[in-house]
Formats: sequence, structure tokens, C-alpha cells
Amino acid sequence: MRLARIAHPDGVAFASIEGDGDDAQVLEIADHPFGKPNFTGRRWPLADVRLLAPILPTKVIAVGRNYAAHAQEFGNEVPGEPMIFIKPSTSVIGPNAAIKLPAVSTRVDFEGELAVVIGQPVKNVPAARAAAAVLGYTIANDVSARDLQKSDGQWGRAKGFDTFCPVGPWIETAVDPADLAIRSEVDGEVKQDARTSALVHKVPELVEFVSAVMTLLPGDLILTGTPEGVGPITAGQQVSITVEGIGTLTNPVQQG
Repeated sequence: MRLARIAHPDGVAFASIEGDGDDAQVLEIADHPFGKPNFTGRRWPLADVRLLAPILPTKVIAVGRNYAAHAQEFGNEVPGEPMIFIKPSTSVIGPNAAIKLPAVSTRVDFEGELAVVIGQPVKNVPAARAAAAVLGYTIANDVSARDLQKSDGQWGRAKGFDTFCPVGPWIETAVDPADLAIRSEVDGEVKQDARTSALVHKVPELVEFVSAVMTLLPGDLILTGTPEGVGPITAGQQVSITVEGIGTLTNPVQQG
């Protein structure tokens, strides 16, 4: 099932997307998408609604240096345990919303990632049972002010600006995250091209590790890390991240 959050003629709602291309329809879900969806009976063509960030998390937990080649391209070692940090919920935007470059930074990078969407409250969940805690998977862009990341020595400011966490276009509940192609393009030029099988710490391990630190709530996101090939973006460009079995997340870049 593809779960989305949409703006329709009467407001905002969660929805399920059925079909593809010009025939795709969105079916409105009452309340929330967790558990068995309760449909209202209302539907619209996908072309008649606007896709929003598919979920509004209480927190975004991101994982650093989780592809060995990405760690190496910045001269870093691969950590023995997952290296986690927090992006604020206010950094989340949806597909086609603009990434806004802050005036205080001279270099902002894209980072395409597979994102895990938590489906129920969990604490200390073992890796063997991690799949039961997951609602599905979506795509994220861990936008980073690289110069501030280097000068600050910690990542809160560099990763936390408004619009620095594009997410979408929807949540796919049926995909297996073990070996998916992930590709990032800037203005149509391929910059990242890898597979999630190269993740150092796999999804079940990440869910176990993070839930041992903090309680995970429905809708929380775990960004699993980015492959090699990250680089700067400038105003006027467009970033598209594609994950096999999910879709493509596209966002324009503007000066803030």
C-alpha cells in the first residue's frame, strides 16, 4: 500500500494511492494511517490533489556514515555502532516544496536516503522484531550545511534548518529495504547511485539501536544514511532522489 498525506479541495487528509500514472486515484483515510485504514469513501484523481510530506514525525533520527564509501569520501572511518543525530520536525517538507538555502552557509549539500517510518510506539525492540514496528519506507534528503557542520564540530545547526528534510512522495508499506537501488540526481545528472545492501548497519539493527536510546512513536523517521556522491546544490537547481520500489522525491532549490 502507498500511503500519502494530501491537500485536497476540502482540506488535508491521509490517503491511499491506487493505480499508476494518469489513472492513479487517492482514497481518503479517516484520522490516521496506522493500523487498518478506515476509508471515508471519498476519492480524487492524483492529479487533482497536492502531495504533502507523507508524515509529520515527532522526531527525525538520522544515521551518519552508514555507507563505507561515503565515510571514505570525507576521510572518515566507519563507526562501529550507528552514529545518530536528530533533525527537528520543523525541517520536514514534502515533495516539490523548496529547499531554502540559509544566508549563513556557503555550501549546502544534498544527501539522498532511504527512510524508515515507525508504525507503533516502541522501546527496546530487538532487531528480530523490528519489522513489526515499521509502518513502511519513504525517501528523504538529509540536506546539510557542510561548512557549518565542519566549523561547529557538531551537527545540530548544519542539519536543522527549516526545509532541510524533504520527505516523500509517499510511504510504501510492502517494500523490502534489504537491497534497493538508490539514486540522486541534480538537474538530471546522476550524483549518487548505490544499493541499500551496502548499508553498514542494516534497518533492523538501526531500529533496535535507536529504540534502546529513545522511545519511538508512530510516524517517527529513521534516515538510514547516504551513499557516496553527495555534493553542493545552488539556487535554481532541482534535486531528485529515487528509491527502487518507492518512487521519486523531487525538490527545487531556492535562496532562503
